[in-house]
Amino acid sequence: MISIGSTRSWGTAGLLLSLSLIGCQGVSNVPPVAHDVSVAAGPCEKVGHAALCEQLVQRRTYTTAVGWTPAQLQDAYNLPSSARGKGDVVGVVDAYDNPNAAADLAEYRSYFNLPSANFDKFNQDGERTDYPPANSGWGIDIDQDIEMVSASCPNCTVYLIEANSDGWGDIEAAESEAVKLGADIVSNSYGGSGADQSYYNAKGVEYLGAGGEGYTQPADFDSVVAVGGTVLTKGGGGKRGWTETAWSGAGGGCIEEVPKPSWQRRGPHCNYRQANDVAAVADGVAIYDSYKYGGWFAAGGTAVSTPFLAGVFGLAGNANKQDGGRTFWLPKHQKHLYEVQNNERYLRYSAAAGFGTPDGINAF
Repeated sequence: MISIGSTRSWGTAGLLLSLSLIGCQGVSNVPPVAHDVSVAAGPCEKVGHAALCEQLVQRRTYTTAVGWTPAQLQDAYNLPSSARGKGDVVGVVDAYDNPNAAADLAEYRSYFNLPSANFDKFNQDGERTDYPPANSGWGIDIDQDIEMVSASCPNCTVYLIEANSDGWGDIEAAESEAVKLGADIVSNSYGGSGADQSYYNAKGVEYLGAGGEGYTQPADFDSVVAVGGTVLTKGGGGKRGWTETAWSGAGGGCIEEVPKPSWQRRGPHCNYRQANDVAAVADGVAIYDSYKYGGWFAAGGTAVSTPFLAGVFGLAGNANKQDGGRTFWLPKHQKHLYEVQNNERYLRYSAAAGFGTPDGINAF
């Protein structure tokens, strides 16, 4: 999620994108090589609707990929992506239709030599026809979501469930349908207020939500993993060979509208739900979209980190044993997370990045 009136610095594979944001509309001032960057959709708070303020996209497109590749991300997070994930179903819920979603995913996976996708697309009633109206803003988010799941878990089955609109009633109908279709992990890269937690709390299903500034549903529900973001850099980091800093656009903090879950620590500064729980890269990943942009571009935001970590849960293969973000609050699991450097000092926990980023799958 993006805070109002903030400035972000993006480090990508060969790109440095300096981004100034006003609300949910990006005004860029970037080096010529990077060209301009914008938020794909908004506004941030639209009463009764889900919004895409978690997403940043580079306006210029390229004929070849720019940004972090699946192989680089798998290396950065020590993921067993080629060996695990078969049989796990990740549901991706978005609004409206991207008519090119299947073709774009095939192009992404072919370009990066990933295996053919186990992919299917449904409307909010679980039908493979009568899709909702197409929407180019949500279409970018759809491509980003299904490609990021593929980047971390190429063997996972990916179900895209498209809601008829961005209204909560339709979004929540799609959430229910994802579970009916057999998804044991559901990724939600949107945010807002007014959602009903009962649609994000099915037994045996792990939900993920894109974290952000303020009260951001569904990420702030205690039944949902609140996902923060980082800036990933190649080099340093000792044996790992990568370094990360907290991406402040991920927001987080003490969510006073939500009671503290029983599995969170009680501290003197927050007697409510603390977000975020965990994080992953939130800047400069390679995305392919033919519907609106017609090529390759770099993208970011917690809309990147959320589906990517949904795929990591797929690799772990035990989503039915999870309870929201509880796993990351267990000290025995935190040793399997890379600490993320805060702008001020190293912290085991930070609002923007939670307890850190994946070092393999044992924390999941």
